[in-house]
Amino acid sequence: MGGTYAVVVGDKGRIVLPVALRARLGLTPGTSLLLLETDQGVVMTTREQGRRLLREQIDGPGLVEGLLEDRRRAAAAEDA
Repeated sequence: MGGTYAVVVGDKGRIVLPVALRARLGLTPGTSLLLLETDQGVVMTTREQGRRLLREQIDGPGLVEGLLEDRRRAAAAEDA
């Protein structure tokens, strides 16, 4: 999955999504999309994809995993 698609912003700020992309993602007229401005550029997602991205950013690595990694680093430093 994935691909790169060139689009052009029209005079009224509109962009046209290529038919192959719309078909693959099941985008129909009226589908809500989100534009996320990031340091790396603009990301377009569906609302569900945006929710998943946000959850991943908020959740990050779990607390237990972070504590275990900290302990591993401390133990490695003690052994050195």
